[in-house]
Amino acid sequence: MRCIVVGYGVQGKKRLAVAASEAAGVVDPFWTGAQWKDVREVPLELYDAAVVCTPDEPKMEILRHLARHGKHALTEKPLYAGSDAELAALEQSARDSGTLLVTAYNHRFEPHYVGMRDLIASGELGKIYRCRMFYGNGTARLVRESAWRDQGAGVLPDLGSHLLDTVNFWFGDLADDFRVISASRFENRAADHVVIGSEASDPKIELEMTLVSWRNHFTCDIFAEKGSAHVESLCKWGPSEFTCRTRILPSGRPPEHTITLVQDDPTWALEYTAFKALVAGEARTDLSKDRWLLRTLGRLSDEVIKVSSSR
Repeated sequence: MRCIVVGYGVQGKKRLAVAASEAAGVVDPFWTGAQWKDVREVPLELYDAAVVCTPDEPKMEILRHLARHGKHALTEKPLYAGSDAELAALEQSARDSGTLLVTAYNHRFEPHYVGMRDLIASGELGKIYRCRMFYGNGTARLVRESAWRDQGAGVLPDLGSHLLDTVNFWFGDLADDFRVISASRFENRAADHVVIGSEASDPKIELEMTLVSWRNHFTCDIFAEKGSAHVESLCKWGPSEFTCRTRILPSGRPPEHTITLVQDDPTWALEYTAFKALVAGEARTDLSKDRWLLRTLGRLSDEVIKVSSSR
């Protein structure tokens, strides 16, 4: 499969490294090494698919161009659009042309995320009561100095999209009652620390995200009827641990099993391989989860802006 990389920022560089010899070139209006400045300049016969790594604003027009011309697309999250109807129209366009559009959530390929999904699906934990996640970056200064990132709801669409996608990956469809528990602007113009939660979901969910964690870090705690499960860190920040604990009745120190990984981040290559497999299998475009995320993030973003602006 021949592909082009659209956008040569941080993610574009990673995607190009993974695509390697399959890459026909790079589209970027600012990078002097790019072969083209606009996706419409690329001869259609040179590529089958595109990896779209641009800021949110130009994404929809790029994806519409690709769908119209029968080109598959793996696009960086979140899939931003002005309305649900706009995403629905894009979905239909991709289906009409037989092309696959997939939003990239590389954390789904994190080994311990996959392990947690499988553990939950096995039923070994019994009824799951609560899921709590924390995702922290120390990038407040970098975001503040960016020409386009320190605006709107700040950290919410950036890291919150990953967290919402993860609980959807693990638990399936969720209640639509997520609310903002806390939103702060400690150093940036837009919110740099946000906590959201859902009490109507099963399990109950609390998600915390921040740009003011000076060591990049991730934790997850799941508490359930027959035990608990915990993830500490990601492979890219390693070592990464996955711990399962078995409940002792009536109480006591539970036996536990921990898997520790010390390795390079495998998610980018695994996601690209999975995308190619979906294309080869003629999978149909399904943006239902993207449409749910768009609605949820849109509503929460308005709330984050309101809450953080009042403090």
